[in-house]
Amino acid sequence: KAFAEAGGELARQDLLSKYERLMAETKGLGANSLVDWSARGERREIPGAVEQLWLHLTARTRLPLTCQRCLGPVETPMAFSRSYRFVADEAVAEAQDEEAEEDVLALSQEFNLRDLIEDEFLMELPVVPRHELCPTEVQMQAADPDFEAPVAEKVNPFAVLAGLKGKKSG
Repeated sequence: KAFAEAGGELARQDLLSKYERLMAETKGLGANSLVDWSARGERREIPGAVEQLWLHLTARTRLPLTCQRCLGPVETPMAFSRSYRFVADEAVAEAQDEEAEEDVLALSQEFNLRDLIEDEFLMELPVVPRHELCPTEVQMQAADPDFEAPVAEKVNPFAVLAGLKGKKSG
């Protein structure tokens, strides 16, 4: 609340290793990659209404994900820019969030900006990360050299019938 009321501004670079859930998405790769972010607080006075507190947040990074075509690493640039309006509590936030164009968050003593940044990046993750053009040829077939398919002997159905006919007369 104090940050927004004061019109505070912050800009930082964090190591990706500080974001546990993003590190899980990268399978532990890119711990030294940088996450650039900036935050700006704002207080808006609206005549005849309660003042509004806002947070404007932008962030960008590059995540080493796994290409779903060639299964090799693919550097995926990611960025977002969001504005959040703070309200008194969770009930108000839930009620207003559906109708508001901006994201609505509840004011809290325990607000964690790094968690919010991580949440936004997790929501921005591509469903299927992939290269535009894979650096290696993508294999479209696979064969297991140790696999031996059973050879089924084809039986002539007429030979079976002839065998049955011969048994009947005896």
